[in-house]
Amino acid sequence: MAKEIVTIPDLGTDDEVDVIEISVAPGDQITEEQGLLVLESDKATMDVPSPVAGKVVRILVKEGDSVKTGSEIVEVELDGDTEAAAEGDSAATDDDKSEDGKAGQGKPGADEAEAQPEASQQPTQQESTQQEPRTSAPAQDEVFELPDLGTEDQVDVIELSVAVGDQVEEGQALGMLESDKATMDVPAPYAAEVVELLVKEGDKVGAGTPFAKLRRQAAEEDAAAADAPATGKEPSAKEEPSAKKGPSAEKDTPADDEKAKPDSSSGAAATGRTERSAPRPPEPLPAEPDAPHESEGGKIYAGPAVRHMARELGVPLERVKGSGPKGRIQKDDLTRFVKEAVGRSEVPSAGGAGLPPVPDVDFSQFGETELVPMTKIQSLTATNMQRAWLNAPHVTHFDSADITDLEKFRKSLKDESERRNVKVTPLPFLLMASARALRAHSQFNRSLHSDGKHFVQKHYVHIGMAVDTPRGLLVPVIRDVDQKGLWELAEEAAELAKKARDGKLSAAEMQGGSFTISSLGAIGGTGFTPIINVPEVSILAVSRAEIRPVWNGKKFVPRQMLPLSLSYDHRAVNGADAGRFMTYLTEVLGDLRRLLL
Repeated sequence: MAKEIVTIPDLGTDDEVDVIEISVAPGDQITEEQGLLVLESDKATMDVPSPVAGKVVRILVKEGDSVKTGSEIVEVELDGDTEAAAEGDSAATDDDKSEDGKAGQGKPGADEAEAQPEASQQPTQQESTQQEPRTSAPAQDEVFELPDLGTEDQVDVIELSVAVGDQVEEGQALGMLESDKATMDVPAPYAAEVVELLVKEGDKVGAGTPFAKLRRQAAEEDAAAADAPATGKEPSAKEEPSAKKGPSAEKDTPADDEKAKPDSSSGAAATGRTERSAPRPPEPLPAEPDAPHESEGGKIYAGPAVRHMARELGVPLERVKGSGPKGRIQKDDLTRFVKEAVGRSEVPSAGGAGLPPVPDVDFSQFGETELVPMTKIQSLTATNMQRAWLNAPHVTHFDSADITDLEKFRKSLKDESERRNVKVTPLPFLLMASARALRAHSQFNRSLHSDGKHFVQKHYVHIGMAVDTPRGLLVPVIRDVDQKGLWELAEEAAELAKKARDGKLSAAEMQGGSFTISSLGAIGGTGFTPIINVPEVSILAVSRAEIRPVWNGKKFVPRQMLPLSLSYDHRAVNGADAGRFMTYLTEVLGDLRRLLL
């Protein structure tokens, strides 16, 4: 029986991700598209489906391993149909080789026969050496435009990884982009010379933006490769970088160059890149008094995610001692450095330098304890929440909406809901009402610009909904809520919530929100103060509705009241603005006819 090694497909990133669950075992019979294992990155979890059907022979990874595109994960013994198809392809290939072999009989060498398969057009080696030198095809200048970035928002160019005149390999990073959620490399589409850079650091770009003018070198290299077997010439100095290709070159590449290297499956190490260090923050954290910690050769070993985190925290990487292989700096190293720096700066003063650290307590002295590791999503959520709480001055406005009539209308949709196979919860109504309120009060649909002097006014309405999942809190975003109807919103909300719980959300599905709704209605509570999902400026919390006596001017009547609380960033929103927003929102929820106005 034929066997096949299954590898990790393209993940859309060069970073390594963790194996958090293995879904099959040796001896299992699997089908195509059946999940083999589950991966987890900083942004999401994802299944790896099997591309073939058969029996699992060996598992080549274990839980906790770090893998990337091209990593070998499972060996599968193909079933009959798959094997037959593979043998058919192999037979066709063998026939082609056989015909080529016959056509190449009588030639000076097999290598030349393979390079030039049509016998009737092949000169002998003697004739080849007497021919005039080939003329390579002229180089072509082409404008390279950014591909789809997975988001409609403009992102920042935070680093240009090459300079004019550099020779780049296919897949080598031309630069680095940064969005609200992540950093990403811009890979070269083919081997070329950089003729002109059409953007500069600090520019805002999006899909389709002209990024660089490149001069293709493929035609010239192909001509040189074709001449080599016939003339026996040695590779020129220009070809030397390609001789260094291979896994070892990639492993020994410092992290300063890591952003520039292509996918490991290409086997090419990044070459010809001009060194550029990450931008230094204007106010770094207090540095250690010790000498800078540098890796081998004076290079700092750190991945893009670590460098991005260091820029956000203001940490000079040359002062951080890495605990990874070759002194590679990990996120834990940054966290440890910040904690120590804050401790050193804890000196009583009028200005209050730094936050007092939380003391470590040995809880095992009080009873039995256990250390439970946080998932990456939980760790990232904790970091984001702390950053949001410390940077945005939070104020919370409390109110209640009378949803008695709304609930009667929602329950009247039960039969139609069953026909459509779509469950209608209060959430679609909250989405529609919030979208209308954001349009009426545009100061809630903005973010503060990093220069501290401008607001970024958004002319779209994308609303995130907080979803509790086994791996942590996730916030998928529903786009263009103000342009969608009740049934469409109900269906999309249910679909995104399911994808979040199954760990199948993409990074793009969690980006671009301008407002967030966090609902505990099904769990309980009379109110809570949510933390703003920065860089948004407000978030709506929904608690459990209950019947309360309400005075109608003559007597108390029972009404179903929904507790709402709006947390807002007081730098962007005033108390009066919040009052008007909540008054509008509760009026719309109390009388859905207002959505028609």
